[in-house]
Amino acid sequence: MVLPWNWKRLGSCTLFLALWGSLRTRMLRQVLHGGLRTSFSKLGHFVANHPVFFASAPVLISILLGASFSRYRIEENVEYLLAPKHSLAKIEGNLVDSLFPVNRSKHTLYSDLQTPGRYGRVIITSSGKGSMLDQQHIDLILKLHSSVTRIHVQMMGFNYTFAHLCILDNDKDCIVDDIIRVLKELKAARSSNRTGPVIRYPITHLSDGREVYIGHQLGGVQTHSKDRVKSAASVQLTYYLQSINKLNDRVVATWETKFCEAMELFQRGHGELRLYPFTSSSLQMDFQRTSKVAKRQLITSLALVGALAVLLCSMRDCVRSKPWLGLLATLTMSLATLTSAGIVNLMGGRYNSTFLGIPFIVLGHGLYGTFETLASWRKTREDQHVKERTAMVYADCMVPFTLTTAMYMVTFGIGASPFTNIEAVRLFCRNTCIAIFFNYLYTLAFYGSNLVFTGYLEKNYQHNVFCKKVPKPEVVQQKPAWYRFLMHTRYKDEAASSVEVNVYESHLLVCFMKRYYCDWITNTYVKPFVVLSYLVYISFALMGYLQVSEGADLSNIVATETSTIAYTTAQQKYFSNYSPVIGFYIYESIEYWNASVQEDVLEYTKGFVRISWFESYLIYLRKLNMTTGLPKRNFTDLLRNAFLRSPQFAHFSDDIIFAKKSNGEVEVVASRMFLVAKTTENKREEMYVLLDTLRKLSLTSKVKFIIFNPSFVYMDRYASSVGAPLQNSCISALFLLFFSAFLVADSLINVWLTLTVVSVEFGVIGFMTLWKVELDCISVLCLIYGINHTIDSCAPLISTFVLGKDYTRTKWVKNTMERHGVAVLQSYLCYTASLIPLSAVPSNLTRTLFRCLFLIAFVTFFHCLAILPVMLTFLPPSKKKRKEKKGVENREEIECVEMVDSTRIVDQITSV
Repeated sequence: MVLPWNWKRLGSCTLFLALWGSLRTRMLRQVLHGGLRTSFSKLGHFVANHPVFFASAPVLISILLGASFSRYRIEENVEYLLAPKHSLAKIEGNLVDSLFPVNRSKHTLYSDLQTPGRYGRVIITSSGKGSMLDQQHIDLILKLHSSVTRIHVQMMGFNYTFAHLCILDNDKDCIVDDIIRVLKELKAARSSNRTGPVIRYPITHLSDGREVYIGHQLGGVQTHSKDRVKSAASVQLTYYLQSINKLNDRVVATWETKFCEAMELFQRGHGELRLYPFTSSSLQMDFQRTSKVAKRQLITSLALVGALAVLLCSMRDCVRSKPWLGLLATLTMSLATLTSAGIVNLMGGRYNSTFLGIPFIVLGHGLYGTFETLASWRKTREDQHVKERTAMVYADCMVPFTLTTAMYMVTFGIGASPFTNIEAVRLFCRNTCIAIFFNYLYTLAFYGSNLVFTGYLEKNYQHNVFCKKVPKPEVVQQKPAWYRFLMHTRYKDEAASSVEVNVYESHLLVCFMKRYYCDWITNTYVKPFVVLSYLVYISFALMGYLQVSEGADLSNIVATETSTIAYTTAQQKYFSNYSPVIGFYIYESIEYWNASVQEDVLEYTKGFVRISWFESYLIYLRKLNMTTGLPKRNFTDLLRNAFLRSPQFAHFSDDIIFAKKSNGEVEVVASRMFLVAKTTENKREEMYVLLDTLRKLSLTSKVKFIIFNPSFVYMDRYASSVGAPLQNSCISALFLLFFSAFLVADSLINVWLTLTVVSVEFGVIGFMTLWKVELDCISVLCLIYGINHTIDSCAPLISTFVLGKDYTRTKWVKNTMERHGVAVLQSYLCYTASLIPLSAVPSNLTRTLFRCLFLIAFVTFFHCLAILPVMLTFLPPSKKKRKEKKGVENREEIECVEMVDSTRIVDQITSV
């Protein structure tokens, strides 16, 4: 009988310890929460005691630091910004450069493959019908080629032409595209009334017997009889330039500018052709052009926010209206952005177009904080001193504002860490952290001090705009109608007879929220429709989420009406049949003479269009009626002394590296071949798959090889590099929410916040995809901001509801919406107005920015004012009903009814 008693006693002790631990945790939360409120209350007192200092100091700091921004520098290296820093493609590129330097690349194909370098490129199409291989078009193309070679640049007393700047071949002649030689042969044949040479696609033969690849030089090709070219819709010409030193690079950059001007001039003189020029500088120029074309829209956006903030902070009462605070809220965020820009400039930072999103993130962070401050001011008593009211506002608003600011710092701080693999994302997150920090400080200091000034205006019954003392009601009634309209207010003696909160109900949004919306959203018949709309929202979000695609296309970040977009569109239309040229590099000595090794190498390159010295050499041996499995010495000697000395194969000498061993024997230590894959419209996705397949094959094959193309630098690990900041920020946000559950007054607040963040992010990603926005660095940065914006807007709502007691859920939902719903609505209206001008900027970058930010604002607004108010009415936490008081109220009502009835009977008897 003793054992059960011990177990029972042990269970009681365990239950007691659990209850004591829960009670102690709750007490700790309350102590910490109370301590924070007390600290901010004292800070509010301090700001109210020194308003002039806190109003002037931020302005002076912004002027001093922002002045340095007038000499900002621009980041010109797009690869540095957008390509993953730590990628296998960069390591492979360095190895390729060490084996086959650029100065050994004596062929256009090789130069294009090794590095983009400096170049001018143009796609030529016909404005009407007809093949580009017609005699008329051939003459025009050759005329265009001649005009390009005559472009000259004057610098330091010298005239530089293409002949001075081009890459030279072994004969000291400028390298030109092989299609130029083909077109010259066709023109010569037609001039002499001879049959022109047969052009095959994608590999053709020149008159000297050389095989050349023209798959990237002829586009829109129609063939007959297998690979014979019948017609071609476009021709692409590339002019490669060498950049040896800084002076030479300046000359080449000027030549590229003149190249584009020459293309425009030629286009105006020959309307039968359409030219799409592109240079090595076009991407960088068009990327930074977004900042230039967006200046007017940014100013318009700021003006709209200021005007709408003034309107939303105004009310009928000329004393209690706060229009200046709406304008000063916009000024606060502008000062914070200017200060952060000055600091970044002093730190040696460089500007790029992705920074256009920072002001909108600062705006989203600051708007809700300022409007929530005004809502808290409306809850204070008018008979209190301004300092006491300011202290109450700080105690009420600054605790959640501080916590949400800390969330911004953590999420964007993770993105600014060295773990972020894309430099543009890291720089954006770093500068956003600086801007958010100063926005928080300026809201506490500058905006808070101006709240004190307007508080004194209100206390002294001075007009909110003109700062003039408002006369007594009996004096105002004697004035004209326009004067009565401007000086309308309610004095203390008038307000004392009514409920104190009703003084502010002349504000349109407050009246709308309290009298109409709160009752409507909690109506029993409205809730099913809200739940149904949420299910529809989840369904469409899931549909889009399953179709998320990566946005590695660099044209998504440039201005729309630019040469980059026009060139990319033309290239996709005419040259999407084949992939970029892929270098296949064998970086160790293998037994090329061994038949089994030969089969392995041919098997690896099977299915590709090949430009290979190895395959050409094996065909050469078979034509000599020799076996390909020669002894090592014979294989190498024939390769060096016969094959590579033949004129039609001499260009392959740049693809082989020979080395002499200690015993005097020569062997091939490294070599390269070139592969081109057949592609479809989904060229980019196919390149991802191809790159991944060849990488895996290189790890398991007997022959050690690497593959490389300059575009791999942007593709390699792009998905993981872009998604990593978002993933790390989500993990850090969830961790911070979990950790702060021990600090907030109730851990259920963080549970609801976590669920809301997940729901909003899931919806934004889904609808973003349905709106044709891909997952690139801009959209990922917006998604990181979406986490914080959701917490910013939802935290006060959830916190007020969860901490409420003694009433029903529906009653507390109404109380919560009355307290915070107006601030949510005001911030949403202002933020949406700020985004509208952004949609008019002719840039793909701002298009992505607008769509993502608009979706974040709309989905968060939908959750704050529809989903959460409905869900909280029938989901935990539960509220205790005051049954006893309710019973007392019912009994009092019954007694009143009985008194009325009894009085009525007595009156009837008396009358009789």
